[in-house]
Amino acid sequence: MSPPPISTLIPSTTILTAVFPPKSPQSSPLSDPKQPLHSQSQSSSSLRLNPTTRREAAASVILTSIVSLIPFLHEPPVATAFELGISGPKDWLREQKKKASKYLLAPIDASRNSLQAAYLIITGSGTSPEKDLEEIQRLLISASRDCIPQERNSIVTFQSNTGVEVCTFKLVLKNAASLLDEKDPIKVEGEAKLSALERSFSSLNNVANGSALQLVSDRQKVADALMDTISSLNNFEQGVKDCLEI
Repeated sequence: MSPPPISTLIPSTTILTAVFPPKSPQSSPLSDPKQPLHSQSQSSSSLRLNPTTRREAAASVILTSIVSLIPFLHEPPVATAFELGISGPKDWLREQKKKASKYLLAPIDASRNSLQAAYLIITGSGTSPEKDLEEIQRLLISASRDCIPQERNSIVTFQSNTGVEVCTFKLVLKNAASLLDEKDPIKVEGEAKLSALERSFSSLNNVANGSALQLVSDRQKVADALMDTISSLNNFEQGVKDCLEI
């Protein structure tokens, strides 16, 4: 409820009269040379406010200042973002992650393309077993995204030993699940799918390095391992999407 205007609390004529009392009509200007000196002195003294008038004037000024503050004291606080219906920062961040999901999932899609390219090589006629193996190993290193410890180069290994996370899939999941609690079932499930993917890449790497691609049976083993890894990668991608709620 708005406070009543100041004019209804204290009449303006009362405040003006208290601060600036009217001058007596009988008083003469101090500079009138025709007026005796003792009359000028009396006239000058009549302009001074007596103690009672001064107190009344001071009280009026203080009261006026207090009344002027009443609207501010009764002014309602500024509405917060939640009162206005705007989502909180956590909801806003979640929406931003959804919008950027295409870029967050890009490394997973690139790894899947590398694995599929390796599968086409291993199931095709090929040029020679040695060249096929060399190309497959290159594709596997690219697809694993530094998540196979034994396949990391010296710089990546040094970063990993110093505590810097180098596995791209771990970074993807960490980003996607950053708004979830540590024990959130969706985050826990995503971490389990990540572990399964890492084991699948390690197994695929071992099979590819220990196979003789000139043998049909060995080529089939590598092809099966590739399909298993692609399946694990798809499951991990779904776990990331679940964390992003997309």
